[in-house]
Amino acid sequence: MDIALYQPDIPQNTGAILRLAACVNIDVHIVAPSGFDLSERALRRAGLDYIEHARIRRHDSFETFNSWRIDEKCRLILLTTRAETPYSALSYLPGDILLLGRESAGVPEDVHEAADASVRIPMARGRRSLNIVTAAAMVLGEGLRQTDGFPH
Repeated sequence: MDIALYQPDIPQNTGAILRLAACVNIDVHIVAPSGFDLSERALRRAGLDYIEHARIRRHDSFETFNSWRIDEKCRLILLTTRAETPYSALSYLPGDILLLGRESAGVPEDVHEAADASVRIPMARGRRSLNIVTAAAMVLGEGLRQTDGFPH
């Protein structure tokens, strides 16, 4: 199971997700362009000392990322407030990639359509959304639990 960030625009969130991924031993796919400097130095500053343990895969565009994941036979699971399916109701597979949209804008319609499944985190009425790091941790935790994917 991996995480993909679609055109991330907040470096601190990307750093926190890299730390999460390093701690549970998964890859992070970064789909360009991003809203900040993605150099090793900038990521090291955002990811603290965990960056050396993070496995980062960069993709020049959503099209190249999507072609790669289709070739690899990985399902794309989009986390979105627009989904009908609660994240806990989906049966996850070890090769799934959890896709998180831009903090400021989510993902465009063509990305929604490319996803194999879309899930949401149930929230109290009137609440807009969770921080993407919190959302990633919740859904990733469920996926790793279901697939026995936590490090042993």
